[in-house]
Amino acid sequence: MRVTRLDSVQQVPTTDHHQHLQDALAALDAAFAPVTEQRVARVGGCTHCYGVDDLEVLAGPARLVPEELIPTVAAESIDHWDDFPTTYRRFTPRIVRALVTDTLHVDHGLIGSRLRAAGWQEWPQREREALETVWHAWWLATLHHHPGQAHVTDVLETVAVSTGALTPWLATWSATRTDAADQHLGDALDVWLHQGGLADLHLGFYSELPATPELLPWLLALTAGRIGAAQLAEVERIAYS
Repeated sequence: MRVTRLDSVQQVPTTDHHQHLQDALAALDAAFAPVTEQRVARVGGCTHCYGVDDLEVLAGPARLVPEELIPTVAAESIDHWDDFPTTYRRFTPRIVRALVTDTLHVDHGLIGSRLRAAGWQEWPQREREALETVWHAWWLATLHHHPGQAHVTDVLETVAVSTGALTPWLATWSATRTDAADQHLGDALDVWLHQGGLADLHLGFYSELPATPELLPWLLALTAGRIGAAQLAEVERIAYS
């Protein structure tokens, strides 16, 4: 499997983060245009879920597919499709744009899992780099603005599960010393500490990415004051029990 480099997230001026994200989404559309703008001979799928007319529409240019079909394509089980990787690749720009703009309404962990299963890290370099750029831009935009359109844990789960790596995203969070980033940290801990979840936390729709072994040392190593006293005490209790 191709190794994707995620250790150098480009920092951009705070006021430009949302524009940087929009630019990254536009570049994603351009990178995938050779596969999204063309009609394919057919899209094979479960006819119990889709009518023949729907499958015919899905075979056309991805940009012309009705908005209401995109969440279904994004979430559909892998064995639904005759050729899942090709189908998911064709619709990745539509799926990712809807996810990032909070209009997809599909579990973020599921999208991360689906992209991983589609083998996006083996796609052509231009496509891979365009998707990586969107992930970096989305993560930075999230960390620099609170509240965001999506919960910080959802964004982190998407980028970490799809790339198979948690550490690079945590490193960016450590380096982002803004009030917004720290507010997101408190929000994340509210989720991770709920009912002791941090003690054995897994990310992804299928819980395929163990998070606790990386999260606990990272949390304990953060600069003093970034985590509230009560939350820090609970993190320490879990880490040392």
